[in-house]
Amino acid sequence: MLALLGATTLVLVAGAPWVLPAAAGVEKLKSPQNVEVYIMDDNFILKWNRSNESVGNVTFSAEYQMPEMDNWIKLPGCQYITSTKCNFSSLKPNVYEKIKLRIRAEKGNNTSSWYEVDSFVPFLKAQVGPPEVHLEAEDKAIIINISPPGTKNSAMWDQEDFKYSLVIWKNSSSIEERAETVHARDKIYKLSPETIYCLKVKAELYLQMKVGVYSPVHCISTTVENKLLPPENIEISAKNHSYVLKWDYAYINVTFQVQRLHAYLKRDSENYSDKWESIPNCEDIKITQCVIPQKKSSKEIYFLRVRASDGNNTSLWSEEKKLDTEQQTIMLPPVINIKSSSDSMRIYVSDSEESEKRPVSQDYPPIYEIVFWKNTSNAERKMLEENADFTVPNLQPLTVYCVKARAHLMNGKWNKSSVFSEIVCEKTKPGHTSKVRLIAGICTALFAVAVVICAVKGLWRCINYVFFPSVKPSHVAEYFSEQPLKNLLLSTSEEQTERCFIIENTNMISAVEETNQIDEDNKKYNSQTSQDSGNYSNDDENNGSKTSEELLQQEIIWPEINSVYC
Repeated sequence: MLALLGATTLVLVAGAPWVLPAAAGVEKLKSPQNVEVYIMDDNFILKWNRSNESVGNVTFSAEYQMPEMDNWIKLPGCQYITSTKCNFSSLKPNVYEKIKLRIRAEKGNNTSSWYEVDSFVPFLKAQVGPPEVHLEAEDKAIIINISPPGTKNSAMWDQEDFKYSLVIWKNSSSIEERAETVHARDKIYKLSPETIYCLKVKAELYLQMKVGVYSPVHCISTTVENKLLPPENIEISAKNHSYVLKWDYAYINVTFQVQRLHAYLKRDSENYSDKWESIPNCEDIKITQCVIPQKKSSKEIYFLRVRASDGNNTSLWSEEKKLDTEQQTIMLPPVINIKSSSDSMRIYVSDSEESEKRPVSQDYPPIYEIVFWKNTSNAERKMLEENADFTVPNLQPLTVYCVKARAHLMNGKWNKSSVFSEIVCEKTKPGHTSKVRLIAGICTALFAVAVVICAVKGLWRCINYVFFPSVKPSHVAEYFSEQPLKNLLLSTSEEQTERCFIIENTNMISAVEETNQIDEDNKKYNSQTSQDSGNYSNDDENNGSKTSEELLQQEIIWPEINSVYC
């Protein structure tokens, strides 16, 4: 047994020198260096550098791992690669998820250690590649067709989000360059006929802040100038409930045709030449303008174009004009309502009924410019308000203030203003001090009126006393003193007064005395009757009047005046 164990040991010892030299003769492989991932559009490229340039027949293999994986998986397109790069686009990973890669060198059964690449998100690492460009020439324009970067159904980009810009120049001079922003299918205008132009295009994603690389340079020559020129200076404006498209044209005896295209069709790289549509009432017209009706509560963007025809020849289409219904919408003036107090006014500003139906008023709240002033003054005060309901303080009571307002849209997209609204005037209400002053003023006025009336009465009495005295004979005063107080109500026609007569002869004196006697008897009788009944007799008054008239007649008919008796 011991002999057998010793023999085995001998064999192992003797065999050791044969194995070790073989292992020592193989050079250990080193891991790849400077490993990087390049992603452009939908192309995924892994690049690296060799560590052992002297070692031949070395291949490279890579593996990947996603966050939810525990094991490493062979990376397709990157197994046993003899060069220093591989394309793993066939993997088609989720471009918004992290991915981790590793690579090693291999030669037979000999392998290097793994070189791990830091995890990355493909979308963030990707670069926008150059677009494909195809050109068509006209006499004064170039039609450009752009295919977006990436494959047709790109997993990396939303191809409708691309914006394109180009640089164009005459082939004879690279100094006169001009840059333009274009759509996927567009026209470059204002070129010269029969001239070679060169251009290059790049794509951009504004929201993701990714700028692509330029395409290769493409050159093309414009054609001979067309006989019938296209309309020029296309302008559009809003008027009431319509849009008015106007243009200039040098020739007469031609007709015009207007077409429009929905703007969203230009974002598609497909050919939209058959998507243009004619506008009603804008076909075969002889004037250089066209009225396009507005669509209420509609936000749309169109491109408009015009061409001319003389029956035998037709011009090329004019330069396209963009119509944005929001930008062309006219802002109508607001409506003002006022509620006043003694020292302030509350102002309510609202949009008109037509403005409320328009997209601008619905999506973009305006800022209101308020101008107000005293009705008796031209000094204006201005204020800007974002709210449609606000108060103007520190006003004077019982004062008329006038207000007008207009609306502004001032933001990054809009810069529009309406005209001023109609002027609205309102009188502030009286305050507590004004009420007290009003009552005091009324009382003072009433007192002044009473004083004036009393003064006028007193003055009138003085005037009557001075200029119109009432003279009464002494025997009349004695008569009144003898009568009872109630006889003061007797008529003034009954008062006894002295009469003087011119008597021609003595025979007439006796007649007068008899008449006086009769009058005295009548007066006594009347006086007695008044004391009994308290009223005068109308018959007696008439008799007295008749007697007085007879006496006056006697005075007139006496021809000679010899004596005067009283």
